[in-house]
Amino acid sequence: MILDVFVNHSPLAAQGRVTSESVIYSFGTLLLDLLTGKHIPPSHALDLIRGRNFLMLADSCLEGQFSNDDGTELVQLASHCLQYEPRERPNAKSLAVALLSLQRETEALNKQVPSYVLMGIPHGSVSTSEQMTLSPLGEACSRMDLTAIHEILENVGYKDDEGTATELSFQMWTNQMQDTLNSKKQGDAAFRHKDFRTAIDCYTQFIEVGTVVSPTVFARRCLSYLMSDMLDEALHDATQAQAISPAWPTAFYLQAASKSALGKNDEAQEALKQAALLEARRTTGIS
Repeated sequence: MILDVFVNHSPLAAQGRVTSESVIYSFGTLLLDLLTGKHIPPSHALDLIRGRNFLMLADSCLEGQFSNDDGTELVQLASHCLQYEPRERPNAKSLAVALLSLQRETEALNKQVPSYVLMGIPHGSVSTSEQMTLSPLGEACSRMDLTAIHEILENVGYKDDEGTATELSFQMWTNQMQDTLNSKKQGDAAFRHKDFRTAIDCYTQFIEVGTVVSPTVFARRCLSYLMSDMLDEALHDATQAQAISPAWPTAFYLQAASKSALGKNDEAQEALKQAALLEARRTTGIS
């Protein structure tokens, strides 16, 4: 039964022929499904992998479990297993060697760092009530889990823009303004589908007009820049979001992620502290 499930995606298995090559092909299908958290038709798998990095493909549940380099190697391994020509796929021995090597690296590196260490907060001598805690967004930013950050920003939507985005008068509803709002909608759609390059272009069109100011748009473009390895631009957008909404924890969390990506670890810790403090004040109602 298990063997049937495992090999039934292979082209040869579909013809009733189970070979070592067809098993390798089916393993590639299974590996890609595990990495992405969804079933991908084998006929579309190589097109999905092509041109995308691991962070864009990975299931958020896997973020922080192993390094980006190891994740990229696993995606490449799945790609090799899914080659249409059987002779281009790895054999079982080389596949086992590659997986064993990755397992050893992951076991050596996968030591979770507590949030209080990342934030520079003393531990042990400080009471529980005095310790600051991070929100789910803060935890995701502290460990650079970009996929989880994306999911959180997508779920929150534009709720934090209330009272900060500029209101439009009836006279301002020109054709140009309608085009601008359409750019935002197109950016949101691209952001939702993880097409971050398109999201950057659309959000930029929206921002450059300047009539409506939205901290959430800057936050979303910031993450899109991070996903595209445009780190200075990401930090600039996180700073702009803070300028629009000075007490918004999300802006500081994204600054922390951007500074961490730039190697500015001390500054990233300070941004995390500030975000956690603002989050605590918001929760307790202290201004």
